[in-house]
Amino acid sequence: MYCLQAVIAAESVLRELAGSTTEARIVPLSQHLWLLPMSNALFDAVTVAEAPELDGFWKAPAGFDRLLSACSKAGPVAYVEADYFGGVGTQNALTWDAGKIVLGPLRLAEGESSPTTGTPISQALRRLGAAKGNHVDEFAAVGLGRHRDTDDWLPPGEAS
Repeated sequence: MYCLQAVIAAESVLRELAGSTTEARIVPLSQHLWLLPMSNALFDAVTVAEAPELDGFWKAPAGFDRLLSACSKAGPVAYVEADYFGGVGTQNALTWDAGKIVLGPLRLAEGESSPTTGTPISQALRRLGAAKGNHVDEFAAVGLGRHRDTDDWLPPGEAS
């Protein structure tokens, strides 16, 4: 099983996004990228009542696109989701830069083959400056396989 819902960007961008939200925790990846896991507590803290949801994403808080658009003025930012079980699953990614969507929404549905340009998350990571190097893809290169579930990225006692 692999399940991830998170924002990925440079540390300074995520620190601006997290701001004073006590539920936000950022963790380092490789290649100068950081990850902000979308925990249940963070989801509840940043959801904007009656704001539109990000179409096709299952754990993006309502109104979150406005926050991501605003913080992307400090640097590119991606919201990514992946859900796999037994090697079968889905991926979604959307990337903002300078206040605008610059990539996506990209979707890889269950049973679809990965495009030659890479999975949605790898394409988003590439847009953020990641390079696959000797790894199979950018996903592996930045270390997203280190944990199997979004909550596993959080310090002990802070999951969900």
